[in-house]
Amino acid sequence: MEGYNLATITKRIYNSGFSLFTLKTLRDVLEVKKESTTFSIVKRLIKAGVLVRIEKNKYLLRDAKVSDFALANFIYQPSYISFESALNFYGILSQFPHNISSATIKKATEKVFQSKGFAYTHIKRDLFWGYEKKEDFIIAFPEKALLDQLYIATKGYKRADLDEYDLDRINIPRLKDYLKRYSKTRQFKIAIKTLKKYLPV
Repeated sequence: MEGYNLATITKRIYNSGFSLFTLKTLRDVLEVKKESTTFSIVKRLIKAGVLVRIEKNKYLLRDAKVSDFALANFIYQPSYISFESALNFYGILSQFPHNISSATIKKATEKVFQSKGFAYTHIKRDLFWGYEKKEDFIIAFPEKALLDQLYIATKGYKRADLDEYDLDRINIPRLKDYLKRYSKTRQFKIAIKTLKKYLPV
């Protein structure tokens, strides 16, 4: 990109159609070859109030309308919204979770951005499925979010208070199909047996 006039750069950023940027995305949008030059431009954009730094090499277009779920997907990849957050989104769990909860095949971690908490729980690679793109984020299907919650609860990492769940929204055939893909540990079998007592007939 010839010259790095702030107004021209800013126009490129807004015309890109992106709201969330990695350093690589910015280099591609601005057609910058040198990483050092990109860092210099990013500093100017942050100082000018065009971009907000989320964490190292991750940036948000200031005032962009980005959902917390989309942010969660972006901050730690690969991941999808699951557990309490997905259950609340579908109306299965009425209690609004404090953190945005996601499943990831990477190491479990927690992040904070603009006073919002983002929690990432590790699941095995062979359980990383059962999600879809909805609006601007990736989220587990209701049945997968429920099974993710139960499976992790049997390992002592989360709670699954079935008394608090509205399971009328669960697709029973899909739930049964998904169950086939989970390893049946003794604890998980007990959890599923309990779950069946709460499912609508």
